[in-house]
Amino acid sequence: MARLPYRRRKDVTVASLLLLVLALLLGPAPSSAAGTDWWQPTARPAPDSDINVTGEPFKGTNAQGEVRGFVDTHNHLFSNEAFGGRLICGKTFSEAGVADALKDCPEHYPDGSLAIFDFITNGGDGKHDPVGWPTFKDWPAHDSLTHQQNYYAWVERAWRGGQRVLVNDLVTNGVICSVYFFKDRSCDEMTSIRLQAKLSYDLQAYIDKMYGGTGKGWFRIVTDSAQARQVIEQGKLAVILGVETSEPFGCKMILDIAQCSKADIDKGLDELYDLGVRSMFLCHKFDNALCGVRFDSGTLGTAINVGQFLSTGTFWQTEECKGPQHDNPIGNATAAKAEDELPAGVDVPTYASGAQCNVRGLTDLGEYAVRGMMKRKMMLEIDHMSVKSVGRVLDIFEAESYPGVISSHSWMDMDWTDRVYGLGGFIGQYMHGSEGFIAEADRTEALRDKHGVGYGFGTDMNGVGGWPAPRGADAPNKVTYPFKSVDGGSVIDRQTTGQRTWDLNTDGAAHYGLVPDWIEDIRKVGGQHVVDDLFRGAESYLDTWGASERHKASVNLADKAPATASSTEWWNPFVSYAPGRAVDGDRGTRWASEWSNDQWLRIDLGATHRVGRVTLDWERAYAKSYRVELSTDGTNWRTAWSTTAGDGGLDNATFAGTPARYVRVLGLERGTQWGYSLHEVSVHSD
Repeated sequence: MARLPYRRRKDVTVASLLLLVLALLLGPAPSSAAGTDWWQPTARPAPDSDINVTGEPFKGTNAQGEVRGFVDTHNHLFSNEAFGGRLICGKTFSEAGVADALKDCPEHYPDGSLAIFDFITNGGDGKHDPVGWPTFKDWPAHDSLTHQQNYYAWVERAWRGGQRVLVNDLVTNGVICSVYFFKDRSCDEMTSIRLQAKLSYDLQAYIDKMYGGTGKGWFRIVTDSAQARQVIEQGKLAVILGVETSEPFGCKMILDIAQCSKADIDKGLDELYDLGVRSMFLCHKFDNALCGVRFDSGTLGTAINVGQFLSTGTFWQTEECKGPQHDNPIGNATAAKAEDELPAGVDVPTYASGAQCNVRGLTDLGEYAVRGMMKRKMMLEIDHMSVKSVGRVLDIFEAESYPGVISSHSWMDMDWTDRVYGLGGFIGQYMHGSEGFIAEADRTEALRDKHGVGYGFGTDMNGVGGWPAPRGADAPNKVTYPFKSVDGGSVIDRQTTGQRTWDLNTDGAAHYGLVPDWIEDIRKVGGQHVVDDLFRGAESYLDTWGASERHKASVNLADKAPATASSTEWWNPFVSYAPGRAVDGDRGTRWASEWSNDQWLRIDLGATHRVGRVTLDWERAYAKSYRVELSTDGTNWRTAWSTTAGDGGLDNATFAGTPARYVRVLGLERGTQWGYSLHEVSVHSD
């Protein structure tokens, strides 16, 4: 009897050993089993890049219930699939492993002699060591614009270092694709956008597989702000799909004639929304049928202007800027290789130094697309739009109190900052070097404090932009490895992939995995206050997104209301300019007065309402001086709002809410030789 307990213990021991042996034989190899920590994969590919971050990624919210973390508002995970597939070399991931993902384009072998885009963008002869994995002698690098910077493990390192939102802009350009020497697929822009969207979901599944199944990985594509908050509160990375392309929906322009329709725009927006896209540029690099662009400068600008001509049949056209905002200066630099593509006898125009604004603004089709995005609760990216286009967009959004406006990477005129924040929009700065980034952040800090918002950065990785250069091993306040993450919960060391280890001090921001190192550099250089603002960035971005989703158009009290006027222009028996045309809900019609100063339009709301805002959409014949007047009886009038500096476009007259049944627009001085002409007048209580 005394030996029985011992016998049972022996049986248990033998069984345990057998189970252990079976587990070793049937389970994953020790090299692929990273442990039980939720943030570690159970089956990472081997070999693969190191992450070089230890510690648990932070979860949850702060004491105020706000999510924490950084937001990259502008990145291109899959631009290697754009421009014909051979402009950016290497892949974000590959089922065949890291050696297949991180290899150069075929024509770059053996020494980069045919890396044509490389020497166009980086100077020299383009020669480089094409070998990626495992040596990485020459790429990725902060000044190499043609090699993959977004390998998934590098993105993972940025997430582990505190990033919680990433906007993946699906990007391409059909003209660049068509003129580039090497390509392996169609140049159709929407075909490329669809492929990049598919690969984004494939990457999510690829990472999920490492973590044991659907939904378990750290890379989560989200389609609404509530879902994004849930993902971040789990400690994971919320990924939002955007689009940055030059001719969306086929909306190119040839000799100033649009090649798309409103039906094309609706179909395109619906398709993108179904793909999960929630933010979008309407124009990029080239003027299109939707809007004019903000120019590129220097040699690159001339090359793009050549592309503009090849795409549209017209070069950029400039005029003197009408306000403090201005587009990027064009200059008159040469770009010989690009100019060789022009037909014989065609030359790039010379531009006057005092005329730096694009004559092209938001077109009627562009306005239709903007309002279509508003209906779908999408966010509009205003970088790359001409100041004339942006001004109209902000007028439209202010008239509708719509907050969904994003400036993601320093390409809008900074004089618009207060208006963007006033709407509830969000701003990110391009990933400049730490000194420059801090200087720009400091310039706009008072506005962020005024509006209570955080800050973002746009890395534009794989976007042919260039990234922070090394400050040097002996630079003051250099990054010291290892260092702690901003939240203090992780330790970050130098990043190693294959046989190469990167150090921000000596390598600069060579790839996406060095984003945490760059943020540490900002802190060390003296920007703790900037880092604090960046750490609030994810919350502010989601605030903008959520407010866009919740937006409801206010009731237009003047919709189809009876309207009368002092006069009506008449010169075409087939077109009516009657007063009712200004309240019929159709921006293609208008009321027009006779050609004299003292004219008025009166609207009967049918009953007394609280009126606090009147929006006036002027045709070219606008009022320089006019008043908005209110009345309860149609006889006794009081002035609610007035101006003597009207400049046409869209005016949003706001004032203290006042009871009124009648609204009158009283023109005092014309801004043109014609009378007064209004496409639409809307009246609101708010």
